[in-house]
Amino acid sequence: MKRTAVAASAVVLLLPLSACGGDAEAGDGSTVTVTVGYQSKTINTVTAGTLLRSLGYFEKQLASLGDGVTYKVDWQDYATGAPITAQMTAGKIDIGSMGDFPLLINAARGKQLNRPTRLVSVTGYNLRGGLNTIVTAPDSGLNSLKDLKGKKVSTSVGSAADGTLVRALQRAGIDPDDGIEKLNQQPAVGASALAAGSTDALSQFVAWPGLLTYQGKAKALYDGAQLNLPTFHGVTAREDFAEDRPAVLEAFLRAQAQATDYLNTRPVTAAEKVSEATGLPAEVVYLYNGAHGISTFDPAVKPQLVSALKQDVSVLKAAKLTGDVDVDAFVDDQYVKKALGTSYAKRLAATPPAAASEAWPKGSQETRTFKSPAELLTYVAAHPDGIRAAYVPDATTGTLWFADRAVWVADGEKLLPFVAPATAQAYVDRHDGARIITYADALERVS
Repeated sequence: MKRTAVAASAVVLLLPLSACGGDAEAGDGSTVTVTVGYQSKTINTVTAGTLLRSLGYFEKQLASLGDGVTYKVDWQDYATGAPITAQMTAGKIDIGSMGDFPLLINAARGKQLNRPTRLVSVTGYNLRGGLNTIVTAPDSGLNSLKDLKGKKVSTSVGSAADGTLVRALQRAGIDPDDGIEKLNQQPAVGASALAAGSTDALSQFVAWPGLLTYQGKAKALYDGAQLNLPTFHGVTAREDFAEDRPAVLEAFLRAQAQATDYLNTRPVTAAEKVSEATGLPAEVVYLYNGAHGISTFDPAVKPQLVSALKQDVSVLKAAKLTGDVDVDAFVDDQYVKKALGTSYAKRLAATPPAAASEAWPKGSQETRTFKSPAELLTYVAAHPDGIRAAYVPDATTGTLWFADRAVWVADGEKLLPFVAPATAQAYVDRHDGARIITYADALERVS
């Protein structure tokens, strides 16, 4: 459960040494507590949080340092990145993970309070921006961004999802400040507001849009990948901690790489582990973290992600959440390069897997991949009671979505899925004879 700042502070005061790496010298037999702030349900960070914790890789890496110090790890779980930043700048969290916009706020606050932090690795990313989605109620009459003018929209101000909302509205010709009534709410509060009808739409980050859609409590209105701007989550460390205990930070980054490899080679098992730890349905976790999921996991700090971070600064400045942020000074990949050695260059050059349709049969520890959405539909139609989940990539953006929640278009013999109705309609408008059909109709066409 999320700890409050007061509770976290109390824990720190009770530790035998500071929770900021302590004052132990190598070989003196002392105990050092390393405090890690993470977001268990922000499943784009699991390789530095939920999954990493469950696998115990960080503790094993620390035990292998052989420096005569006994290490303990204090894992502190939060709902968003803001409280992690608050604790880091108070000197009470050593390593944290959060989204790109919160990372910039982390950098700005750290500099402002003379507690500088550094971006040291990446957890998960999507090069088009598909990690953030705007959803509305299942029975809503809203079909496009333009329909949001004058409406109430819930988001978490300063989050990556808020950044997506601002940019999307601007592209739709709506002033993000005056064109809507923005409600600044935590994700769970916004989800409740949507269900209660007290907000018209919700713009949130992984895994909220997928979860609400899977539960039948929302439908997608806007796929963040339509922006075609990278979004990612990353790992930040306090500069003084990194300088005082580089071996500990490198141990964390080696452990993160191990967790990344585990997720990439055993995606179903990883999804189930995360599900067990968070209570999120494994089917939702897999939507984002699966073999062809919305998120790609790799600790390498890719240039295109750094470039996107620089573009994000202007959005936060316009919202008066930060001033200028020196992104180049904030990004520090020396520790992850050292931790991963010769494998770092290969990771840096790696690209996301190609989009593909997948079916997760009931009782299976493996999914089945198909060359086209139509092939997946054929398989699903032939196994009506044997499918745990089915996923298809948006025909325009490649964003993976639940097959039974997608908007389907029939274009001659082709069956094309879309995350949001506006992108489906845009395709129909450009292709004579194409039309939107129901999921049931799509299944009937391949039966």
